[in-house]
Amino acid sequence: MSCPDCFNGAVHEGTPTGTVTKLHNIDIYVAEPSSGNPPQAIIGESAADLDWGGTVLIPDIFGWTFVNLQLMADSFAKKKDYRVYVPDFMKGNAAPVSMLESLRKVLVPKTWYDTFSKPYHILWLLATAFPAIYFNRPGKTFPTVKSFMESLRQNEAAHLPVGVTGYCWGGKHTILLAEGFTVDSKPLMDAGFTAHPSFLDLFGDIEKMTVPVSFAIGDKDNQVSPTQGKQLEKIILDKPDGQKGEYRVYAGYGHGFACRGDVLNDDPKGAVEAEEQALAWFEKHFEGVKY
Repeated sequence: MSCPDCFNGAVHEGTPTGTVTKLHNIDIYVAEPSSGNPPQAIIGESAADLDWGGTVLIPDIFGWTFVNLQLMADSFAKKKDYRVYVPDFMKGNAAPVSMLESLRKVLVPKTWYDTFSKPYHILWLLATAFPAIYFNRPGKTFPTVKSFMESLRQNEAAHLPVGVTGYCWGGKHTILLAEGFTVDSKPLMDAGFTAHPSFLDLFGDIEKMTVPVSFAIGDKDNQVSPTQGKQLEKIILDKPDGQKGEYRVYAGYGHGFACRGDVLNDDPKGAVEAEEQALAWFEKHFEGVKY
């Protein structure tokens, strides 16, 4: 399923506080706990004498340098003392953030000039959107994601649980990881969270999942209709214990609400609640997990 609405939303204000480095040959943004405490992945147990603790955040089509995703990683790190990784799985082929303003002018013109300039913005969007989607098609990028997660599990996360969050484009990869891939008899991820995933094969991707995933989807999302959402929810709730997911509907919200906002509803409440949903899900599934 393609994603014509993947580019909706807005750029948030703020200055990320993490660092940029390389890990397993991937450029990566790292958010550390601002409290100065050691990162925690196992609830109630400090990771001071362990290797790593936290989550991997797989971004939307705007990639790892998008300020919204880096600010979100900072928030995760601050609230739960997690270390959060935002890798460049797109290898420099992310869509330009400047597309957001053009999308708004096309979809929600506010002035006569916005209306008059629509043809220009439509042509520019087509010229920039298609390359980003082509170079970042899941069949091409998932091997990079999987390889990174294997290296992470064998090294930094050898003894700790791993959580993965995915937004839009990243949601597809989170769901693919949930098929139950392992390395050294350990799962590549212990729990996943996705908000408004795109590029899904409904419902084949969902049926293959064996790792619990929490979904946050607006009832106006063009990628998953309310009818499809009910079937998706039934599939993940009917899975056996240890694989069962959760599905939450956000009334009044469309695609992109959890990381950018969307043209249908700019109220940030949905994004805040989706973040709380993700953190609660990881807290529940990290507890007591050791390797």
